[in-house]
Amino acid sequence: MPKPSAREKVMDAYEELLIEQGPGAVTLEAVAARAGVSKGGLLYHFGSKDALVEGLIERIGQLGVADREAARNAPEGVVRYYLESSATDVTDDKAIHHTTMATMRLIGSEPRIDVAMRAYTDEWRLLLNEHITHPVTAEIIGAIGDGLYFRASLGVDPSPLLKELTDVLLRFSEKETEPG
Repeated sequence: MPKPSAREKVMDAYEELLIEQGPGAVTLEAVAARAGVSKGGLLYHFGSKDALVEGLIERIGQLGVADREAARNAPEGVVRYYLESSATDVTDDKAIHHTTMATMRLIGSEPRIDVAMRAYTDEWRLLLNEHITHPVTAEIIGAIGDGLYFRASLGVDPSPLLKELTDVLLRFSEKETEPG
């Protein structure tokens, strides 16, 4: 695996500070120190705290595109991928989980983040609707995925539901949840 660039180290540090201490703890100095770069090095990549927010928005967008592409190509289908990854992204410590958690720390206090997260969830909603015939069923599946993610983020073991996922999905009807 290639060594992360200074820009990536700075974004990782920014996310870590947001997750661990919240937006109030984020200063350019704290981010630079956490990233192991000088403040000048940070400013070379991100000229302000505002630029860090833009970097976070860019990162969640890129990770979301990659995640939805993985769902489209998943042998188990989009719906199963969505539900399983809603829990396993947390437990497998995936990069998208860190970025999502950091982004969520800014919801309500940063309008650009609110817009970006709505776009992120809308893109998943559109993808689920492509693979589920009934729109209400697609919304229910989306809500189940949101719940799995929330619960896994709180440390609730998702394995009992994931073990029964096939039966749960069959209850919604095979036609509605097959990839296609």
